Amino acid sequence: MLIRVLGSSAGGGFPQWNCNGANSSAVRKRMPGFTPRTQSSLAVSSDGVDWVLLNASPDLRQQINVTPALWPHPDRGPRNSPIKAAVLTNGDVDHIIGLINLREAQPLSVYGSNRVLATLASNSVFQVLAAEKVPRIELPLGRKLPITGDGIELGLTVEAFPVPGKVALYLEDATKPGFGSEAGDTIGLEVTERKSGKSFFYIPGCARMDDALARRLDGAALVFFDGTLYTEDEMLKQGLMAKTGSRMGHMNMSGPDGSIASFAQIKVQRRVFVHINNSNPVLDENSDARKAVEAAGWEVGYDGMEIEL
Repeated sequence: MLIRVLGSSAGGGFPQWNCNGANSSAVRKRMPGFTPRTQSSLAVSSDGVDWVLLNASPDLRQQINVTPALWPHPDRGPRNSPIKAAVLTNGDVDHIIGLINLREAQPLSVYGSNRVLATLASNSVFQVLAAEKVPRIELPLGRKLPITGDGIELGLTVEAFPVPGKVALYLEDATKPGFGSEAGDTIGLEVTERKSGKSFFYIPGCARMDDALARRLDGAALVFFDGTLYTEDEMLKQGLMAKTGSRMGHMNMSGPDGSIASFAQIKVQRRVFVHINNSNPVLDENSDARKAVEAAGWEVGYDGMEIEL
């Protein structure tokens, strides 16, 4: 099974278009140790020929253009694509807007929870994905589902499961508890290659580690995990946004309740941070935060990162 990180940044990318924070400023100046990143998405394949997207970021067109494996095949006619399906983990803008890049009546399947599919259905712009060509398939929670696209069995199964999180910002309802968040607003994915039985987890958004998630991840070979912030209040301190990590529905890397401490109690062979916000000090490859993360056994994901299981 082949896995490629198409984009490793959180919403807005790195640098973010309107951000003049220290990190974004440094990457624009091409300072050593700062690498540009596009918004969060993965691609996975059982055979290296046909591919499944895990989330579809606003930067998807750019990501396809720099990834030859996702280009049209020269022997499959004037219009074709190796992208056969897209699986969505939530309704966040940075995870669904890329679907619009996949218009032009190209056959593929779109998978998501009932809540996410309802969000797509309620916005007419997503009708550019021709219904007769692009079926929308509900991901049941807690059950492995074979992934197909363009009439092809893709050799992969996906099991979706709820993780602690929050409804997308633009769907928040301040009159309801948890801003109206419900199960299925944020999900994790376990992707399994059917022929080998090998699997990995993709969890780009998570508000906290609970017992159910810890039990599920224990013994995993590979986990891609939410790396949005390093500390709870880093955006406040940097003057970028008046919100904490927990208010946004993301747990921090550091601290006693952070992901590094939480995973220290879980047996996971390989741990990779993705969905990294432009404020996060780990984006400075020479920072103390970066050294602490790597010393704890974590990798900081980057665009173009490839892993074979």
